[in-house]
Amino acid sequence: MRPADAHTESATGAAAPHGTTGAEDTLELRLTEELLALLGEGPWSAAPRPDAPDLVGDPGSWCPVTTAAGEFQLVAVDLERDLGVISRWMNDPAVAAFWELAGPESVAAGHLRRQLEGDGRSVPCLGVLGGRPMSYWEIYRADLDPLARHYPARPHDTGVHLLIGGVGNRGRGIGTLLLRAVSELVLDNRPSCARVVAEPDLRNTPSVSAFLSAGFRFAAEVDLPDKRAALMVRDRAHRAQL
Repeated sequence: MRPADAHTESATGAAAPHGTTGAEDTLELRLTEELLALLGEGPWSAAPRPDAPDLVGDPGSWCPVTTAAGEFQLVAVDLERDLGVISRWMNDPAVAAFWELAGPESVAAGHLRRQLEGDGRSVPCLGVLGGRPMSYWEIYRADLDPLARHYPARPHDTGVHLLIGGVGNRGRGIGTLLLRAVSELVLDNRPSCARVVAEPDLRNTPSVSAFLSAGFRFAAEVDLPDKRAALMVRDRAHRAQL
């Protein structure tokens, strides 16, 4: 079972250095990466992965979408480039309460590597908004996931996990906006998928609210090994009503 979705408004974090450096080098690298990202000139670009299996496809090659907050795109995670920022987000208390991946970089690295070296049923991505990496996503085959043991899964059900890093991205409806955008991307790029699903922790009321505002419906309460979750579903058939 993958970690629960951290709340899209309360999960915070910011760019962190990569590799092992001294304190001065670390500070310089962090400032350089964050400045480039803010200028829209960072190294985060959507490059297709020619070796990506077709269980989920290649979300990193999906076209950017225009949102009220700016242009948004999913970018496939590069472990060497992105481990620092993802690990730092995972260590934010608001994120750690639901993802349980806090600790040294090796913890996040192991979680990412299992997906990157797996069979393609789960694809980790950065969410880049206006040229700035500000969220972490997992697009996964829910019908091939342990989650499928706990609800009536259908073939090609596609799940999403999300955390948002950066205090400036909280409390402005960004989570709802991006959940809607990503669920639309899934349905547009995966014609065999009839439903996008998620399973946020029931205790995380703001997260459940964000999914509801993004067009998901509350389908059931499910007991998972690590939490009691709200099963949220976005149906392709209901898109026209939103």
